[in-house]
Amino acid sequence: MGRHFAGLAALRQFGPGFPYGTMLVNVLGSLLMGLFIGWLVRKGGSTELRLFFATGVLGGFTTFSAYSLDVANLIERGAYGPALTYMMGSVLACVVAVFIGLWVSRILTA
Repeated sequence: MGRHFAGLAALRQFGPGFPYGTMLVNVLGSLLMGLFIGWLVRKGGSTELRLFFATGVLGGFTTFSAYSLDVANLIERGAYGPALTYMMGSVLACVVAVFIGLWVSRILTA
């Protein structure tokens, strides 16, 4: 619901020319993920709390926050090559997958 309402608010504010709502949700979700995980590491929160908030709440808000955390973990481990591969590969593969899905859908509904 949060993602939907943020998208509607951005649409009203900025119009339909650019996906501001999606971008806003992804950036905000990533910021909240960083804040939460940073707090959790320092305070030693429970696994249940991490799963509920990081996977459940933020995962429901945007999976991009989980993607961003994966990238950050790779970079913090010094795995720059895999981080770059994951960043670029995920975005490219997901966009290509959308186009394949659209193509298959058009064939099946033609």
